[in-house]
Amino acid sequence: MENGTNFSTGNHPVETYVPMLHMKDAGFKFDVATEHGSSVCFEMWAFPKKDENVNIFHEEMKEIMSKPKKLSEIASLNDYSAIFIPGGHGAMINLPFSKELGRLLHLAHDQSLPTVTLCHGPGALLSTAADGLGKDFVYKGYKIMCFTDKTDKFTPSVGYLPGAMPWKCQETLEEKGIQVLNSSESGKVYQDRELITGDSPDAANNLGILAAPILVEYANKYKM
Repeated sequence: MENGTNFSTGNHPVETYVPMLHMKDAGFKFDVATEHGSSVCFEMWAFPKKDENVNIFHEEMKEIMSKPKKLSEIASLNDYSAIFIPGGHGAMINLPFSKELGRLLHLAHDQSLPTVTLCHGPGALLSTAADGLGKDFVYKGYKIMCFTDKTDKFTPSVGYLPGAMPWKCQETLEEKGIQVLNSSESGKVYQDRELITGDSPDAANNLGILAAPILVEYANKYKM
């Protein structure tokens, strides 16, 4: 955090699993990749223990989540119908600065491959201009939904975070030319070209509903 406090974080389980369940029901399978191939970390305090579908899916995905690929191992996106980047504050740690993720997002952009993300996940879009990649930010002019800096500023006062965020997700995206449409979080989602975004965990179900048929359409058009 900005005050030097360490905070155990990761991906938000609702933001991860609920959209994936919609994609699974649409017939898709998943590869999971992290920057260094380390296991996926979740903000388990947010796990929906009473949601039977999420609990079953979590068990199904445990092995692949514990042994993901490295981003560098994915040479092309020819076998994929989407990139999905869930949120959680963990998405702001290394992904926005990852040359390997930036490389893949440039490929996705060039192929109009559906790119799905929500809450703090859109911060990872900054990787398209990561130091050393030598490329420009590709989402200038795009409109998105994401978690707002206003809410991030408020959350330490209620104990959600132990301090202020070390950098501002919304502000940094807007400085790069993205237009953030929401001023608060209410479960809204939005599609702008290949980019499909949601504003918060409350948007997880709506994001899956919006994204799944778009992925099916893309797969039928380009992967059949």
